[in-house]
This record gives sequence, structure tokens and C-alpha cells, in this order.
Amino acid sequence: MGMRRMREAILQTLYQHEFSKDEDISRLYDYSIEFIKLRSDLTQLGRKYVREILRFEKEIDTLINEFLLNWRLERLSIVDRNILRMGAYELLYVDNIPVQVTLNEMVEIAKRYGTENSGKFVNGILDRIAKSKCPRDKFLL
Repeated sequence: MGMRRMREAILQTLYQHEFSKDEDISRLYDYSIEFIKLRSDLTQLGRKYVREILRFEKEIDTLINEFLLNWRLERLSIVDRNILRMGAYELLYVDNIPVQVTLNEMVEIAKRYGTENSGKFVNGILDRIAKSKCPRDKFLL
């Protein structure tokens, strides 16, 4: 449950960042976790996720765009777009989390915070990314 709450705080931070690009991302993250009681190791891991997602944002967005059929990333809802970014980051840059865990977590978060179709949509895109770009051993963890 702790990792889910961390991911939700990350989503909230990325969402806020869409509207206030000039704001310090660390302050946005601190605001997001203000009411969430996370273990300190998860707070720090979440902070790393946020920094890294923004660091690799162009690469991640380019990759997501490759797998969007008849869509552009800019046309997606802010929630779906940032769940896809977080999921793609975890699939490609976090070695110790199995593909299925990432897919399940992102789908559950999409169901909770997105539209009624967000879960299926997010699952479809991230599944295609995983099958195309993830090393085989990430499926076997």
C-alpha cells in the first residue's frame, strides 16, 4: 500500500507541475505528501521518481507517442498523460519492479483518478511499451 500512496503523490505532483512549470518541483512534491504518511524511504524514492521523470520527460513522451494510435500526448487528459509517464518511467528505468506490478498499479491509479476508460487505455499503451521495450527479465521478476 505504501508504494501506491507514493505513486499517487507523484501523480499529484506531476499534475500540479502541468499548471505551474515555474514552481520548484520539490515544493510541489512536499505539498503533495503533506497529508500522506509515507515512510521516509518512500518519500525519498518518490522524490527520485519525480526528478527522473522530469529529467527523461522528452524521451518518455517520444516513446509514449510512438504507441498512441490516432492520438497525440498533448490531447490526452492530464491524468492519463502523467500516469503514462510514470508507468513508462517505471518500466524503463526502474529495474527491480516487475512489469506486471507496474501495469497493475498504473491501471488501478487510472481507474481511481481518470475517466471510466482510463484503466483500459493506460493498460493498452503501457502493455505495448513493455512488450516492445522492456528486457525479458523484467517479466520474470
